[in-house]
This record gives sequence, structure tokens and C-alpha cells, in this order.
Amino acid sequence: MKFGVLQFFSWPNRRGELPAVYQRAFDRVELMDKTGYDTIWLAEHHFTDYSVCPSVHMMAMHFADRTENLRIGTAVSLAAFYHPLRLAEEIALLDVLSGGRVNWGAGRGFDPIEFAAFGVPIEESRERFHEAVDIVLAAWTNERLNYQGQFWQFDDVEVLPKPLQQPYPPTWMAAGSETAALWAAERSLSIMMSPHTTFVENAEMRENYRKKLEEHGHSIGGRDIPMARLIAIADTDAEAAEIGRAGVEWLAASYINPEKAAGADSNEMMTMDPELAVKRYMDSVVIHGCPESVIDQLERLNEEMHLDYLMCAPLSHSSFLKFTEKVMPHFQ
Repeated sequence: MKFGVLQFFSWPNRRGELPAVYQRAFDRVELMDKTGYDTIWLAEHHFTDYSVCPSVHMMAMHFADRTENLRIGTAVSLAAFYHPLRLAEEIALLDVLSGGRVNWGAGRGFDPIEFAAFGVPIEESRERFHEAVDIVLAAWTNERLNYQGQFWQFDDVEVLPKPLQQPYPPTWMAAGSETAALWAAERSLSIMMSPHTTFVENAEMRENYRKKLEEHGHSIGGRDIPMARLIAIADTDAEAAEIGRAGVEWLAASYINPEKAAGADSNEMMTMDPELAVKRYMDSVVIHGCPESVIDQLERLNEEMHLDYLMCAPLSHSSFLKFTEKVMPHFQ
């Protein structure tokens, strides 16, 4: 089993100074580099203290400079908000400067606040995202780019630099919905699974993704399919549940918003009663317990739904440390 961390830069209730949030992430990534993690995956968000990291590519360069072994991933670049040539350039430059350690994850976004502030009509988000991904991959694999789409047109553009990894960095599409997973499957693009969908939803999505791959002549074999999961670990199951509940309650207050239900990749949890949403997270989304209990849960998920790449989103720093020291070594 491979392990990565989905790194949010949360600033709960704006306690303390924001630079301390970043410093803790720097300390975390240096420990990850020495303990066998595969990738640090950076979450891009805008205009919220849910995660204060508006430039995952700039942050990724800081992380690359502090590490030697760890791969540096985006989870995700919100591609619909970018000029696609600038996006292709930035990821390629990051790949060159990091020595070929980039994993590129791309996503569509869902938050109407972000779309409104960037002046991108949310009803165009799917098509803009699809075009951006197509253009980035074409810019990396062609000496000169020619492209005629609905939103972007380019004639004989040389996009430099090209990525160090050839033909391009390992690439994933965020799959917060089955529609997104099936679109990726048609193009033989790998997927990463959301930290907000339930275990059952993920299992069903993975199976339908596999079937769609095969329909189009592709195989799921040999692909890493990271599953992002919120994690809470403590010395006892009861203490871990307290950590999990506190984290989920704050997350629910930040993430669950009826206005966001009109977003690009909304789901029913956004419109739930907060108490019901917290219960659903704790029952069906969060992995929580003492280290031994978490090991048992991961082994069961591996057997039942092919979990072979866990992208951890720790709900506390102590959870991250216990996972690193007491859970991950069991699988190495």
C-alpha cells in the first residue's frame, strides 16, 4: 500500500498567526521525506480559511526545495480558473526544478464564490476544465501547439519548458462525482477519489470507472488510484472519535453550505442538516480509532474496495504523527 498526505492549510477560527500554519506544513513534509511516504498532495482553495493556499504550484516549489525523495503532487490544480498555457508552463517548470518529482492532479472546482470572483461562469466549468486538461497535455507532448476549442484557440505556439518526465508527469483527474470518473476513463486518465464521498460511493465509482476503461480499450491494471480519507488517530478509539468529530464539525461549518450546492461538483452532504452531515462523515467517510483499529480498517478496505493508495487528510497534527509512527510501518 502506498501512502500520501492530502495537505490542507486550514486556519480554524484564525487562531494564531498564519505563517505558523505554513511552518507546520514545512515540518511535516520534511518528516514525510524521511519516513517512506510517496507524495505530498497540495489542495488549492481561494477566499476561505478552510485552506489558505491559493497557489499550489508556488507552495510545491517550497516543498520540493525541502525534500529529496518525496513526490510533489497537486490535489488539485483548479484548471478551469487558469489560462491553460500558463498552467502547462508552471507545472512543467516545477517538474524541471524538482528533478522530475511532480504528480499533476487537476480538478474542476465546485465553489460558486471562487467562480464568481474569477469571472468564470460556473455553468461553463465542465467544458472549460476539459479544454484546459486537453491543452495542457497537448502543450507537453507536441513541439508546437495548435488547438481550436470553444474557449481557447492557439496557432503554432511553442510552450516551454517541457516537463522533465516524459511524455509528461503522472496525471490524475479529481473524481468527486461519477460523471467526472467516467470522463477520465474514456480518455484513459487516472483518477483520485474525494475526501468527502463515502466508502460505498468510492467502491461503486471505482468499479464503474474500471468498466468504462475496459469499454474504451483501456485497463485499470498498473494504475495508482489514490483515495483521500480524513484520518483521526489517538491512543484510544474514544479519543480518536473526539478528534474526528471536532475536525468534522469545523469542516462541516466551512464546507457545507446550501449556496455551494449549486456548484460544479456538489453533493448531497452540502445541503444536509449539520448534525446529520457530521454523523455521515463519522460513520462513512472518516477513518478513526487507535492505531491498531486504523490498521484493521485499512486492511479491510484493501480487501473490500482495492484500497492500495491512501491519501491521508489528518484531522490533527497528532493524528499525522501517530499514523506515521504506528500505522504506516505495518504496511511497509
